[in-house]
Amino acid sequence: MENFNRLNDLYFKKLLGDKKRKNLTLSFLNGILNKDDENYFTDITFLDKDNEPLTLDGKLSKLDIRADLNDGTQVDIEVQVCPFKFMAERSLYYWSKMYSEQLEKGAEYKKLKKAIAINLLAFDYLEDEQEWHNIYNLLNVKSHNKLTDHIEIHFLELPKFTLKDMRKIRASEAWLAYFSGKYNKEELEEIAMTTPAIKEAVEFEDTFLQDKIERRAYEQREKAIRDYYSYISAFKEEGLEQGMKEGLEQGLKQGLQQGLEQGLKKGLQENKIQNVVNGLKEGIDINIIAKITKVSIQDIEKIKMEFNL
Repeated sequence: MENFNRLNDLYFKKLLGDKKRKNLTLSFLNGILNKDDENYFTDITFLDKDNEPLTLDGKLSKLDIRADLNDGTQVDIEVQVCPFKFMAERSLYYWSKMYSEQLEKGAEYKKLKKAIAINLLAFDYLEDEQEWHNIYNLLNVKSHNKLTDHIEIHFLELPKFTLKDMRKIRASEAWLAYFSGKYNKEELEEIAMTTPAIKEAVEFEDTFLQDKIERRAYEQREKAIRDYYSYISAFKEEGLEQGMKEGLEQGLKQGLQQGLEQGLKKGLQENKIQNVVNGLKEGIDINIIAKITKVSIQDIEKIKMEFNL
């Protein structure tokens, strides 16, 4: 299938979140975490495997694969297709939950195991970083000594990824090449020569697309994502155009550059309120409205009461 989106949440979970294909998940994790033959993860137990994505809010853009590895390491794989500027904060929050949930009440801290968060992103997120794979730990700001190896957060940015040498490819690069969609089947076959798991992934992809029910679910999911993007784009464009118009009119009335700046500011502020009202009338979730309009949830609640929505 041309332009098949391998980051589609339904497909991604079936590929890497199913115990029948845990060898693929282990290949992905060992590649990304740069494990060698001596410390290679050999087994994985999936958690919350029945938590399928259901709504546009959250699960449209995010997919969790939670698992325990054979040495007790906790791992969380997230796929993010829609740009989200608070990705670091959210990843840290999910990491903290994964880490703290290891202990039952009264348990000793020495029982805590390492927790790893892996974020696979379909957009550029780390503006100051040039590499596609960036790893964050807890370090001393002066000596750069690591406080503990229990925290590890990875960001994999697909737009930054390119293969430098097809003949000297690492497992992590093979998996990023597969998910990036930048390489055709012939190139993936060449990549599979060094990473056999990629061949199995391509074969599963073909089987997935031949299943009418699975393919229909995939297409519906893709349509939901496209509709979401279209709505957000139209919402922002309409809001900016209206705010600029109102601001310019106010500025021209005052006849000064200062008046123009004040008018633009006033128009944009008033337009934010109108955008909130429009979103509430459309039944959009308050959290989504807050992200789009940059209006706090508390202020949205006030607007909701004031306009009796």
